[in-house]
Amino acid sequence: MFTVLLPIDGNEEHGAAQADAVAVLPNAVETVEVTLLYVFDDEDRAEVTAPKQINGGRAAHNRLMDAGVSVEEMSRVGDPAAEILAAAAEVDADYIVLGGRKRSPLGSLLFGSVSQAVILDADRPVTITGGKAERQSG
Repeated sequence: MFTVLLPIDGNEEHGAAQADAVAVLPNAVETVEVTLLYVFDDEDRAEVTAPKQINGGRAAHNRLMDAGVSVEEMSRVGDPAAEILAAAAEVDADYIVLGGRKRSPLGSLLFGSVSQAVILDADRPVTITGGKAERQSG
């Protein structure tokens, strides 16, 4: 099996793009297991909310299930980048797929802080999926 960690946020477009990136992997239905992860900042909310109840998680979960890809869910509480890396180690993920935003040329110089921290500190491949372009205020 090929294990993919899919850390989601509240953005439906991100979740859908992440799921689409996984669903097109070769033999995804037969060989890919996805762990859908949401990192909460509130322990009380984490105890009563599943990742697929978050907008981005719902979009990802539905797309993956429609594609026939196996999905597990995991919730964690704390610093998103640190918890993503810890979850990747815990599930022994072969691959991490993060949601990202398309940025202007200026904004593309840096990823968001969570994405950048995961990319720099991960000991496994990381893919950043796209989304709608962000507008830069001037």
